[in-house]
Amino acid sequence: MGNDCGTGVAFTRDPSTGENVFFGEYLVNAQGEDVVAGIRTPEPIAKLENEMPVVYKQLVDVYLKLEKHYKDIQDIEFTIEKGVLYMLQTRSGKRTAKAAVKIAYDMFKEGLIDKETAVLRVEPAQVDQLLHPMIDTSIAYDIIAKGLPASPGAAVGKAVFTAEDAEDAAEKGESVILVRAETSPEDIGGMNAAKGILTATGGMTSHAAVVARGMGKCCVAGCGALRIDEKGKTFTVGELTIAEGEILTINGSTGEVIKGAASLIEPELSGEFAEILTWADEFRTLGVRANADTPGDSKIARDFGAEGIGLCRTEHMFFEGDRIDAVREMILADNEDGRRRALTKIKPYQKEDFLGLFEAMEGLPVTIRLLDPPLHEFIPHTDEDTQKVADASGLPFAQLKAKAAELHEFNPMLGHRGCRLGITYPEVYEMQVYAIVEAACELKKAGKDVKPEIMIPLIGHVKELSELEEMTREVAAEVMEDYGVQVDYLVGTMIELPRAALTADEVANNAEFFSFGTNDLTQTTLGLSRDDSGKFLPQYVEKVIYKEDPFVSIDETGVGQLVEMGVQKGRSTRPNLKTGICGEHGGDPDSIAFCQKAGLDYVSCSPFRVPVARLAAAHAAIKAK
Repeated sequence: MGNDCGTGVAFTRDPSTGENVFFGEYLVNAQGEDVVAGIRTPEPIAKLENEMPVVYKQLVDVYLKLEKHYKDIQDIEFTIEKGVLYMLQTRSGKRTAKAAVKIAYDMFKEGLIDKETAVLRVEPAQVDQLLHPMIDTSIAYDIIAKGLPASPGAAVGKAVFTAEDAEDAAEKGESVILVRAETSPEDIGGMNAAKGILTATGGMTSHAAVVARGMGKCCVAGCGALRIDEKGKTFTVGELTIAEGEILTINGSTGEVIKGAASLIEPELSGEFAEILTWADEFRTLGVRANADTPGDSKIARDFGAEGIGLCRTEHMFFEGDRIDAVREMILADNEDGRRRALTKIKPYQKEDFLGLFEAMEGLPVTIRLLDPPLHEFIPHTDEDTQKVADASGLPFAQLKAKAAELHEFNPMLGHRGCRLGITYPEVYEMQVYAIVEAACELKKAGKDVKPEIMIPLIGHVKELSELEEMTREVAAEVMEDYGVQVDYLVGTMIELPRAALTADEVANNAEFFSFGTNDLTQTTLGLSRDDSGKFLPQYVEKVIYKEDPFVSIDETGVGQLVEMGVQKGRSTRPNLKTGICGEHGGDPDSIAFCQKAGLDYVSCSPFRVPVARLAAAHAAIKAK
């Protein structure tokens, strides 16, 4: 209707940075649709002060009034007709994670909101944006496939197809994306060297996903569109072929696989965020620990505010350097004496690992899980890999091949693993307990405060636990007598089988703590393989059979019921029973709210999710009030 008319959209603060500045755009002689549809290029809101000073002053008065009334950043729409200002709408404005932190912090300091409200204003799910690189979505990129968003963040690098190639490239200073059908513990070195990990199979709690989250690396898992030719070092998606050395970008927050190098935004951890986390700690009642296997991971976790280690997976230590040779020697031994000889070589390595963990976590509890995976995971599976091991170790190819066949199981997840290994090969668990308690005694003698918690995995029957608990106590007593010191330690178990939850009152006779391993408890309760179900679970979520992937957010009705039952029955026998969760659900905000309701003492998650868990636990406690 002329140059004394106009329309615009504005925010009471900058929704990208959180800065306390009036932020927006307008057009003269136009309708609102013209601003939002991008038909014309609008002007910055500050220019309106020159064009229509009276209207601009009114608009500033109104936005300040609205923000003060609603006590939050407002997204406003307005129109100007013949020099008269009309407000069309106001609503709380969407904001980036960085802006959410700054706005919450500033509004508390301005006296506009209280500390509790400030904590609630920062969404735990947004926090990943502050901890990992993200793709700059304002610049176009070429998505070629989509998998599961298994570990957040984004990475750019050359495609490589073996762990060895990843390590070689990293040594030369090259950035790589490790592309595998699925990773195994043997790939740890390559996973550590890569900027990101992409797998064709596996779910949100597959080996690749769990290890990547622990390392703080981005991972896209279960990308079923990929056809990988490991020998030819290529993969295809439809008609497109990506060869070794070609640049890829993966987005672990969305599951996107991108051809070429997308533009990344590096994370920034502000002082305001650190302060908001300390406010969160004032409100939360759940403890927050980390799943960490190395002193390096432990330091990261502690820096992020972890209150101990809730899960140290000892099997990851077996793949470092030369120790895998001794592990394979132990597996290939034909009798107990042969196994014990090999274990004698492994024990110094394990003790060294535990010394590092206890020192990094001095004064805080460290829960160490005894060996859990089946032995076949430590033996190579392909002829090519078997030959490499034979050449490196001097062991006969035929012997290695025969042992791999002997250890093969149709369903290893339900096979000879966890406490079942401890029952049949007690010398393995004995070695680990010796290493744990010796490390603890050495540090105690040196005046350090150590709090070991020894965890026995995959208990189904209380007699499994009672036998292994007795062995643990005998070894611990012997070591402490030798060192002449007393170390306070706990013996507990992982609850990851329904039978353990159902008989938790019996199990608590021998367990001083329960740690719910909800990755396996979800598998064994729902009858879903976490590695294979990625092929069809997205359709289940789409059809709302499950509201969310049950490996990402806990199935409260089924698995959750077993957790609640386990806590109640366990405490009916042992009222002071310590209970926690160490499955991947320990870093999921919705699952953390459930843990609060279920009465758990702590959650444990990967080091890079500790800030998420601290904030989510505060939200859960505040909302529970």
